[in-house]
Amino acid sequence: MKVDERIKKSIEFNNIIKKGKFLKNKYFVIYYDFKKEDNSRFGIAVGTKIGNAVTRNKIKRQMREIIKEIKIEFKNNQDYIIMVRKDCLNINYQQKKVNLLSLINKVDK
Repeated sequence: MKVDERIKKSIEFNNIIKKGKFLKNKYFVIYYDFKKEDNSRFGIAVGTKIGNAVTRNKIKRQMREIIKEIKIEFKNNQDYIIMVRKDCLNINYQQKKVNLLSLINKVDK
């Protein structure tokens, strides 16, 4: 995932969470909001309850790779915040990808 495709500022995170819509399942919560630019941007949030720093960073790396692989499924005029839930620790990479993809397909349908 390129740097210009990431959301890092907490103000932007909060705006998307407050103003945007959301979808959730057992493993993820996705907040999304429309924007004027053409490229999609992504923010990944992994809370401290998930585990130590090594575990959280591993999950973030996996999520960035999953986003890279399924990028064509995302709409270009939206920003996304993907919050990882604790149950995500119990599934493997392929299951994370399938669950995230199923949530993305529900956006605006």
